[in-house]
Amino acid sequence: MIKHTFLRRVVHAATPLAYALGLAVVPLGAIFADEAASDWFITPQNEVRLISTNQGVSSDKIVLLGLQIKLKKGWKVYWRTPGDAGFPPRIDWSQSVNLGKIKLHWPAPARFEVLGFQTLGYKNEVVFPITAVVRDSNQPLKLHAKLNYLTCDDVCIPYQTELSLVLPVGHARLTDHFQLISKFMAQVPGDGASHGLNIEKVETAGDFNTVEKGIRKGIIRVVATSAVPFTKPDIFVEGPEFAVFSPPEVTLENDGKRAVLILTASEEEDTKIQESTLKLTLVDDGRAATQTHRVAAGPQLSAISSHPPAALPLILSLALIGGFILNFMPCVLPVLSLKVLGFVAHAGRDNRAIRISFLASSLGILLSFLVIASGIVGLKLAGTAIGWGIQFQHPWFIIGLTFIVSIFAYNLWGLFDVSLPSWLSTLVGRQSGNNVGHTNFVGDFGTGAFATLLATPCSAPFLGTAVGFALAGTVFDIYAVFAALGVGMALPFLVITLYPAVAGNLPKPGPWMVKIKYVLGIALAATAAWLISVLAVQISVPAAVTVGALMLALGLTLLCKRRLGQRGHKFATATILAIVVTAFVAPYQLSQSSGLSAKSEAHWIAFEPDRIPRLIAEGKTVFVDITAEWCITCQVNKTLILNRGGIHEVLASGGTVVAMRGDWTRPDAKISAYLKSFGRFGIPLNAVYGPDSRSGIILPELLTADLVWDALGTASGGGIVANKNFK
Repeated sequence: MIKHTFLRRVVHAATPLAYALGLAVVPLGAIFADEAASDWFITPQNEVRLISTNQGVSSDKIVLLGLQIKLKKGWKVYWRTPGDAGFPPRIDWSQSVNLGKIKLHWPAPARFEVLGFQTLGYKNEVVFPITAVVRDSNQPLKLHAKLNYLTCDDVCIPYQTELSLVLPVGHARLTDHFQLISKFMAQVPGDGASHGLNIEKVETAGDFNTVEKGIRKGIIRVVATSAVPFTKPDIFVEGPEFAVFSPPEVTLENDGKRAVLILTASEEEDTKIQESTLKLTLVDDGRAATQTHRVAAGPQLSAISSHPPAALPLILSLALIGGFILNFMPCVLPVLSLKVLGFVAHAGRDNRAIRISFLASSLGILLSFLVIASGIVGLKLAGTAIGWGIQFQHPWFIIGLTFIVSIFAYNLWGLFDVSLPSWLSTLVGRQSGNNVGHTNFVGDFGTGAFATLLATPCSAPFLGTAVGFALAGTVFDIYAVFAALGVGMALPFLVITLYPAVAGNLPKPGPWMVKIKYVLGIALAATAAWLISVLAVQISVPAAVTVGALMLALGLTLLCKRRLGQRGHKFATATILAIVVTAFVAPYQLSQSSGLSAKSEAHWIAFEPDRIPRLIAEGKTVFVDITAEWCITCQVNKTLILNRGGIHEVLASGGTVVAMRGDWTRPDAKISAYLKSFGRFGIPLNAVYGPDSRSGIILPELLTADLVWDALGTASGGGIVANKNFK
């Protein structure tokens, strides 16, 4: 990179001398002037002239010209952004007569190497189309072009020449050059619509933290789509001065219609690629598109096409932290009561019994995470969409979890006790060194497993990066990351295992715990009610009411079972089995009824990612909220941030801000693809788009008012910052 930058600066500094040398080159000869063409400027390496599609000036005042360059074998000229070294053709039209505006168009270039440097340009022959506007259509157009250009092979030679062309009035018929200029005009990239090409987003894949001799390095990730499968896509990036971009590493997805291009970018100390605006030219088998995108901050590791070996230890560290934070997320709050209750229950017991009990809880967490990992691996190998918490999209899981929550609540209310087989109870008692209650052993293990189940609809800080890395990686990556998540979430239990005296010194259990159990049982019953409300959205209200009624019937049956004899126990057991089977079967029979729509205010429009570019073109700022009824973090964001204060006023104003919401309560392939495009596999996901952030600004899982205001202000170019006084 240092030598590249040095060479480029030398070339810029040496330009005046190069022009002087070019003036010393005398054309070897001129051929007979062609119609609507200047004389050829001929050198041993190339030939250059001006040509026109028309013989003269027409009444519409527009003339299409061409700068034609023929190159000898091996020689090249440069594109408008030459790459690591070189400079493009430059034309001074100031001595022309009757010339208004003039624009030089650049056909899509090719990539090649010169002296080991990556450069962009043209071989053999190129015509640069030129659109000229005449000031007065009743006067001839006298063109005088001072041309400076550089041609390279093993060596580079700069040239300077002057080309003249006069187009008279009233002779607007087409010349023989029309087809040649039109051919190269067709190679000038447009916005990509006619070729079915689109650049969806441009983002960093990690911070530019690697610094070597004043040069920072980082990774840029570009996501592009095509109406037909890509053949061999390439991309050329134009950014800040003295910023250099490597050739891309390309990964094709979606049957070749989606390309992920990873580029290494280098910048000097005074250069800033992150959050800058880049012009990108995407080429593929004769097709091309040029679009401008602002560089967004993307996921640090999930964007990289292949995980480097050094990345896994870092990801495992993030997974450990993310798993630990899950203990404090709103998803796990309903089961936190069980943790506290179990913690207090250990007061007064010996250290060995405490260690075994907390290890049982840790084992419940860890094994649950490994079971989830196994399910994800199976889905991935089967080609099914995968993600964090997607099991909540399926009614059977909601029903099963409702049953488990209800059982825990009824257990706290004393309606039944869990008993181990006698042989297992004896084994547990022997290993603990005292009379460990078998109920506690099952409860501790179940508490860990239950906490894991309720944690899965939550997306904690660091967790999204770790899960995204795992789900985009190998089977080993999935198991390793999910095991680290389990260890992180079990960390509080493991700490007590190492320091059991913490639990032993707590106040001893007494009658006061009975009252707490009733209160905590109510909290779990509320969790069951929330799950039933999710079921109402997924299937129907009658289905949810049916499941709720069956859970109440389950409680009444357990209550009656305690008061019945041996025969009554058998009847009650059969009734419980019938209730469980009915709970899983009956709701699907009622699915024909229309369920509730996702709870959303009228100002939220349906999620349609294809509309976002059009809304931005209209000057709108788009706030995207991907949510679900089962995502508690999503509901917290809505309650505390999106549905209150100035942010709610701005989103509901119907002005320059468009609020767009996607509901992932049920499976949705469009939302899954959208999440995957950001390297995300879980929700919530909030993104802000605008004229100054066409590729989107991704917000953290937990929102704050300042984060939302800053994103709205950045995306809108500062136009929404004034609304900050609504806070």
